[in-house]
Amino acid sequence: MNAGARPPAPEGGRPTVRSGFIPGAAVLWKRELLHFLRQRSRLVGFIGSPVIFWLVIGSGFNRSFSYIGARPDISYLEFYFPGTIVLTMLFTAIFASISIIEDRHSGFLQGVLVAPVPRISIASGKIMGGATLALIQAVLLLFLVPVLGIDMTAESIVATLLSLTVLAVGLAGLGFVIAWRMDSTQGFHAVMNLVLIPLWLLSGALFPVHGAAGWMEKIMLCNPLYYGMSAFRQSLYLGTVPEPQEFLSLPWNFLIFSIFSVIMLSLSAWSAKTRRI
Repeated sequence: MNAGARPPAPEGGRPTVRSGFIPGAAVLWKRELLHFLRQRSRLVGFIGSPVIFWLVIGSGFNRSFSYIGARPDISYLEFYFPGTIVLTMLFTAIFASISIIEDRHSGFLQGVLVAPVPRISIASGKIMGGATLALIQAVLLLFLVPVLGIDMTAESIVATLLSLTVLAVGLAGLGFVIAWRMDSTQGFHAVMNLVLIPLWLLSGALFPVHGAAGWMEKIMLCNPLYYGMSAFRQSLYLGTVPEPQEFLSLPWNFLIFSIFSVIMLSLSAWSAKTRRI
C-alpha cells in the first residue's frame, strides 16, 4: 500500500466513523436542558403542583401527626417537605422521559440511533439531562428549609446533595427504562398512574413506615424509593439531636438506593442496545 493511500472502505463505500461516548451524551444532555429552558411554564408546573400539595396536605394533617423517634415539635409540614421535593423530582423525571416517546414520533430518535455514536451514550445523555433538571428543581426547593426551622450544617448539606443526586439519577433511569419501550404517551401516563405514583406514595413521603399497617410496612420496605427517601430525610437532619429514626441507618439507605440507581442505568443501557425502533 502506498504511503498516501487511504485504507479500504468497508462495504457501502464509505468509511465508518465512530464518535466517542462523551460527545454523544453531552449533546443530548444539552438538548434536554435547552428544551426545558424554552418551556419555562414547565418549571412553574413541576414545582407549583407539589408545593400546593405540601401546603394543603401538610396543613390539613398538621395537628394529628406524630413522628416516633424525631423531635416532639416536628410538624407534618416539616415531615412532608422531603416528600414534596421527591415528588417534584419524580414529575421532572417522568416528563423528561416522555420526550423519548415524542422524539420517536418526530423521527429525531431514529436519526440519533443511526448516528455513529454508541447507544449507551444516548441513554446516558437522556438520563443525565433528566437528572440534572430534577436536581436543579430540588435545590431550588431546599431554599425553603430555613422557613421550616431545620438547621443544616455543612455536613448535612453535602449529604443532602449526594442523596438528591442519587435520587435524581435513579428516578430518571427508571423513567427511561419505562418510556423506551412505550409507543404512546397515553400508555406512559397509564404506567405512571399505576406504578410511579404508588411508588412515591409508599416511599414514606406521606407517612412514616413505623406508623403503617403491618402489611403496608412490608410493602414499603420492598420499595426501593423508600430507602432513597429515608436517606434524603436523614441527610437533612444529619448532626441534629435526635435524628429521624428510619428502618435503616443513613449509610445503608444511601447504599441500597445507589445500587438501585446503578441497576436502572444498566437496564437503560441494555434497553437502548436491544430495542429496535
